[in-house]
Amino acid sequence: MSIKDKITSFLFGSKAQDTPKEELLPEEEYSPQEIQETQEEIPSDPSLLEVPMEHPIRQLYKLYQSETGTHIPPPHLCMDEDGVLPPEMIAKEKNRLQSSLKNVCASRLKTAKGRSRGKHSKKKAEGEEEEALVLDARTWFFLSSDKLYAWLVVFPPVGAGADLSRDMLYQNLEAQGICYGLDMPLLDRLSHERDRYFNLYLVAKGTPAFDGRNGNIVDYVPRVLERVLTVDEFGQVDYTALNLICNVQEGQEICRLIRPTDGEPGRTVLDQEIPAKSGKPVPLPKGRNTEISEDGDALVASIGGHVEFTGRVFQVKPVWDIDGDVDFSTGNIKFVGDVNIKGDVLSGFSVKAMGNIWVGGVVEAGSTIEAGGDLTVVKGILGDGTTVIRASRCVFSKYIENAIISVKENLQTDCIVNGRIFCGGEIHVRSGRGNIMGGRVWAAKKISASAIGAKSECKTAISLGGTPCLNFERDYVREKMKKQALELEKLEEQPDSPAKSSLMGKLRMKMSVSELKLKQLEEDLAEAKLHQSEKDSGRMECGIAYPGTEIRFG
Repeated sequence: MSIKDKITSFLFGSKAQDTPKEELLPEEEYSPQEIQETQEEIPSDPSLLEVPMEHPIRQLYKLYQSETGTHIPPPHLCMDEDGVLPPEMIAKEKNRLQSSLKNVCASRLKTAKGRSRGKHSKKKAEGEEEEALVLDARTWFFLSSDKLYAWLVVFPPVGAGADLSRDMLYQNLEAQGICYGLDMPLLDRLSHERDRYFNLYLVAKGTPAFDGRNGNIVDYVPRVLERVLTVDEFGQVDYTALNLICNVQEGQEICRLIRPTDGEPGRTVLDQEIPAKSGKPVPLPKGRNTEISEDGDALVASIGGHVEFTGRVFQVKPVWDIDGDVDFSTGNIKFVGDVNIKGDVLSGFSVKAMGNIWVGGVVEAGSTIEAGGDLTVVKGILGDGTTVIRASRCVFSKYIENAIISVKENLQTDCIVNGRIFCGGEIHVRSGRGNIMGGRVWAAKKISASAIGAKSECKTAISLGGTPCLNFERDYVREKMKKQALELEKLEEQPDSPAKSSLMGKLRMKMSVSELKLKQLEEDLAEAKLHQSEKDSGRMECGIAYPGTEIRFG
């Protein structure tokens, strides 16, 4: 009796007497066609499982082929035949699936070889004939770790075992608890399909949970106004077209709220609910002079004015429009919002605003301007050495002459003549003439100019790096304290009176405030000096530097 007949007798119930257990045929005894069919498959896509020659499922496949004579395609183990599964899920589950399948196939192969008995086989008393091994077809299910997907591999029967049937398939599904998202056409087809064995099938797909989207804000006005100066073909800048003010009308929408959405719960193939998170709400950035609409979905301006984003909230600043000059008809200006001046700021007058200041004309000698935001002077600043300009953000001016300017961010102008400039950011003097002539210009980061100094060799001091604005504030407070001390001396020489006592009390209070401010500035300067490095020494860019120019870094 041949080896093949012996194995057939053992596995499928032949009448042969006491056939010894035999191992599988060595690979070299298979036909070239069988060897070709069982060559190791190289996965063409990530969802295809690797099945090397020594894999137990290949040996089960060879055993089934040799004992039944039925030719079926070799094992095909593809997790995602239709290409519908998420790639990250396939990458996560592939190793688990390969490991579990290998263990199941090894156990089935061990039983089929007769090293252990199936529950249907019976061992008779000693000396009697041993019945052939009988194993029904087996369904093996694999569930993804999140229980959203279920795969199936069907192993053929051994001996006279029962073939796969529809009832067997659904009973096994029920035993596993898989009852949601079943691929019914596939399951019905598997019970009578010829090639149903040794293949991997995706038989059930659950419904993933979808978390809700977080709330969002849609802005109708920009949160950051771009301060970009455009130079025309003649090298000139139109300072009237900077558009640094964004005006809104009362009741106008500033931004709108997009409400969060609820999450959509999912279900596993075991018909268990997967909870989902709802989106998080976001509050409307309500600031001063704004209100929330009746439906609660929009932020509107409660007054007309200039809208500005402060970093956390939108606020509307009132705008004071002055049709003419700042003179005796208006007096000194002090305003909590923005100020738009269509004319000039005449000599001796001051304009102080918590917001932006826009001047359509000239800032004359002896005037004082303090802006909590940006300062724009369309025609220029014409000082006499006593004109003081302070801005918490940027300064834009056609020209600057004989003025003291402290700007915490950047400064842009066409020309600086005999100015004392203290800038915490960058100074750009490239448009127009692009000259810096005379005076002292100190910038923390960069100075860019076409020419520095003049042919007449006028003294021009350029300083880069450091803390120019803090130094200016310290010197400014010191000068202020000197004036207060002189004023106090004059008051002390006057005859005693209730008015004198009142004035001296107020003056001493101002001097105390100045002393505290000076002390704080000294501390800030000392701390800034400790943290200063060579990288903070600044940068200078210029086309020409004339004799008489002094340049200091750091």
